[in-house]
Amino acid sequence: MEGQSGDISVTSANRKCSAITGSARKTKDNAADWHNLLLRWERLNQDGFTVAGRIANVTLTRSQSVQVLLVDESSSSSSSSSSSSSPSLQDECCKLQDVIDKMVVMMTKMERLMTSQRGIRDLEEFQFGPEGRKIPLFHCWNTKHFEDSSRVLLDSFRQELRLKQAVLQELAHAASPDLCMVYLSCWLHQPYILSHSRRTLEALLLETGHRPL
Repeated sequence: MEGQSGDISVTSANRKCSAITGSARKTKDNAADWHNLLLRWERLNQDGFTVAGRIANVTLTRSQSVQVLLVDESSSSSSSSSSSSSPSLQDECCKLQDVIDKMVVMMTKMERLMTSQRGIRDLEEFQFGPEGRKIPLFHCWNTKHFEDSSRVLLDSFRQELRLKQAVLQELAHAASPDLCMVYLSCWLHQPYILSHSRRTLEALLLETGHRPL
């Protein structure tokens, strides 16, 4: 989250009421987990962008070396330069894959949060009927609203993960500086994590008392 730093810890220090239990306690814990996961995602995104930049540099250097080879096939130095870049490129691609693997692990945790929130809604409907409880858990949201917010966040990050996996597959084969810049821009700016998703998280934190109203 832009403008925010540090994990939200689930302790009595940030509870509106330290005695909250049951569905309210679990929902508040889930909101804190969402915030902490998103902060860690942002750190991974920065790490991945640094690695992706190195991949782009190696890719363009190798492409330029190949062009020199086509002009002068007898240039042994160009051939050496081209071959020597391959191990470095492979190493950087492995590092970017490692970043994505960590994002996949985070996605699994996000899916568990979604499942948890859906379970809370099912429990509320079982206890109070299809309309749920009459009194909100916190300020004004019902349990369906919490579930919907989790779904918005999960869908956004699921699509963003797919984009990053595509960037990993294509970046090392980019044929031009412009195409490299497109891939790098897509990675850095995360087009699927729209401002609406960020506002959804802030609303979730406000509703559960992690942010002051």
